[in-house]
Amino acid sequence: MGSSKVTCKAVIFDMDGVIIDSMPYHFIAWYETLIPLGIRVSCFDVYSKEGENWEKTLKHFLKKAKIKFSPSILEKIFLRRKVIFRRYFKRFVFKGIYEFLVRLKREKFLLGLVTGTPMPELRRILPKKIYKLFNCIVAGDHVKKGKPHPEPYLKAALHLAVKPNQCAVVENAPFGIDSAKSAGMFCFALTTGLPREYLRKADIIVDKFDEIDRMLNRNSAIKF
Repeated sequence: MGSSKVTCKAVIFDMDGVIIDSMPYHFIAWYETLIPLGIRVSCFDVYSKEGENWEKTLKHFLKKAKIKFSPSILEKIFLRRKVIFRRYFKRFVFKGIYEFLVRLKREKFLLGLVTGTPMPELRRILPKKIYKLFNCIVAGDHVKKGKPHPEPYLKAALHLAVKPNQCAVVENAPFGIDSAKSAGMFCFALTTGLPREYLRKADIIVDKFDEIDRMLNRNSAIKF
């Protein structure tokens, strides 16, 4: 994208694996849902598709196993997955994320949240005090094309009234990184779920929020 420097005005976050430590529960839910169908998924199968619209993920697993499906079958399987997820899920917010968001807010950054999770589920999962910090939320049922398509992040930039190249994204999975980069945004990748080798398309790979915090401040510019 050249060597120019652009001031960052907005920071946009993924939710699962970035704000909420939920990916282990998503894996359990997918695993127990699909096993009766003769489909055995690994952690990598689930983690690598994080951020994708859930219906698309389910169709992918079924097609790969050569299982025919109809809308009613999809709905039945998805309902079972939702029940299993809720049975196991315990809400763990990553340590320091609330303070990080408050700090960014205080420094006048606009905050966005972009996730493949449908809005009703998002409102149930995300703590209210964190939910209220975001200027814009784009959920999985708000877009026609989910990650890795750029639509979710472009929609967030539109709602925030900023240019894509004025946004920094915090992601943790390949599809999310692809979505952010295709939208023309700078992307940090957190190693909360996958090894660094799967996050290489991000501009910067970090292990902790502290590293992003040190690089982002209101008076600096991100070099693209």
